Amino acid sequence: MIDLWTTETILAGLIAHPTVSAEPNRALIDHMATLLEDSGARVDVYSDATGGKANLFATIGPERSGGVVLSGHSDVVPVTDQNWTTDPFRMSAWNDALYGRGACDMKGFIAAAISMAPVFAAAKLKRPVHFCFTHDEETGCLGAQALVPELKKREARPAIAIVGEPTEMRIIEGHKGCCEYTTTFSGLEGHGSSPDLGVNAVSYAVLYVTRLLLLADQLKTMAPETSRFDPPWTTVNIGKLAGGHAHNVIPGHATVEWEMRPVQPFDASFVKDEIRRYVDTELLPAMRSVHPDAEVVTEVIGEVAGLEPMAENAARDLVAKLTGTNAVDLVPFGTEAGLFQEMGMSVVVCGPGSIAQAHKPDEFVSRAQLAKCLDMLRGLSAQLAA
Repeated sequence: MIDLWTTETILAGLIAHPTVSAEPNRALIDHMATLLEDSGARVDVYSDATGGKANLFATIGPERSGGVVLSGHSDVVPVTDQNWTTDPFRMSAWNDALYGRGACDMKGFIAAAISMAPVFAAAKLKRPVHFCFTHDEETGCLGAQALVPELKKREARPAIAIVGEPTEMRIIEGHKGCCEYTTTFSGLEGHGSSPDLGVNAVSYAVLYVTRLLLLADQLKTMAPETSRFDPPWTTVNIGKLAGGHAHNVIPGHATVEWEMRPVQPFDASFVKDEIRRYVDTELLPAMRSVHPDAEVVTEVIGEVAGLEPMAENAARDLVAKLTGTNAVDLVPFGTEAGLFQEMGMSVVVCGPGSIAQAHKPDEFVSRAQLAKCLDMLRGLSAQLAA
């Protein structure tokens, strides 16, 4: 029987790898691959072009379709400028809580899944269980987007995916999409005393942001009457505006990092079409009247589909049986779940810990939550062996 101490030990090892999205995750992927291989799993590792980042896909059980994927992302958000009480990359325990960056988002679920691998291996499964651990979820689900084409090549297709994001073990059957962009403004530098002789990239970036905020207000009036999300409309967020060097210099370069979380595909198209029209008909002509080489370029960081609630959802029914609850909910944050749904799988999001702790200093997951997750996975083992 796998106990909670085993999971805690594995979690400490995962947290000790500082897999902030900007850094490589390969050492952690190799560590997890070894743990799974030692438990009898067949492991495939898919590296990115640099070799520093990788996805892992492992299987225990027969090579056949109809299995269940346990999905988690290996990357974590930075701790820069956060006031941590303890070392964020060294797990610490206090009362019922286990602290460390990624403890709930989402190395707690990964640790529980890996700790259960020997149980799955000993259960003589009739349907396989798969472990899917990705890179760069926090920066646009880049790893999962790269992995999906590889999974589509496989003859044996999983039927169900459980994405273990922190939901306090609640069953989540839907969430908004997540679209992330970086828009770059190239103007013309000059002396601040003669603003009309330059093209102030920061000023045009501010106009761009202002238009995005106006569109965000318009989206509030476009929420579907049946929307169950909170808030019920598509949201737009300005994450970063950067540019300029000094008070008296006209900045020739600026960037805006922004995102939107659509509740319906039309909203995403609406925002992109409207902001593109604004750039083409107003901003660029004004910029190029002074400097013909001025540019406004938008880079798509990631466009990840939401998880659409479905009337028939085998994953929801399975997890309800495993957890003993029929209550389901929706969340506003995004996950990799929509990518699995687009592959034809039934998908839910369900994992230990609270999203309220994610991305914050002194992030933690409780032992009670990990215990509930282990109970669900033990039940899953029995279901796959039946």
